[in-house]
Amino acid sequence: MLIVFYIAAAVAVLATTVAITRNNAVHALLYMIVSLLAVAVIFYVIGAPFIAALELIIYAGAIMVLFLFVVMMLNIGEHATDVETAWLKPGVWAWPSGLATLLLLELFYVAAHAAPPTGPMHAVTPKEIGISLFGPYAIGVELASLLLMAGLVGAYHLGRRTSKEEEERNDASTYGRRTVFGSDVVRTGSDRTSHAA
Repeated sequence: MLIVFYIAAAVAVLATTVAITRNNAVHALLYMIVSLLAVAVIFYVIGAPFIAALELIIYAGAIMVLFLFVVMMLNIGEHATDVETAWLKPGVWAWPSGLATLLLLELFYVAAHAAPPTGPMHAVTPKEIGISLFGPYAIGVELASLLLMAGLVGAYHLGRRTSKEEEERNDASTYGRRTVFGSDVVRTGSDRTSHAA
């Protein structure tokens, strides 16, 4: 089982690295789904099958597929691809790389100096998780759902505004273009139609 754990961990790290370096948002989301599937395998291997099922159903199955549909419906266009290409320059990644290295060092330090568990360990049942989520943490769960909904609505609004701007640019570029339909010559942007003799 240890080999399966390391293989799943390598797949998760590789898929996440590929996801954050893709220019195409759809491709990045597909790689992110692969990463979440690998994390679900890790949870199952370490003895948390319920968390693995939640990872599959909620994250890989619901949230990422929802993001995928939203990105495909927004039709982001070439401008967003150019912006994402500019984000991949080495200078942009200096601060995030430094912070990630700091977090990794902190993680290794905590893992090396962690004390062994003192009390008895028991498996956490789905009932206990449900009671915790909708008991003392009910307000936090509802606020998190509202935050996700606000982010989704904001992304849709920004994408819709970009689509309208692209349509206006396309209309402006086709203004005055001549289109031939059989024997008729139509000038786009004017009401005049001249018939060929």
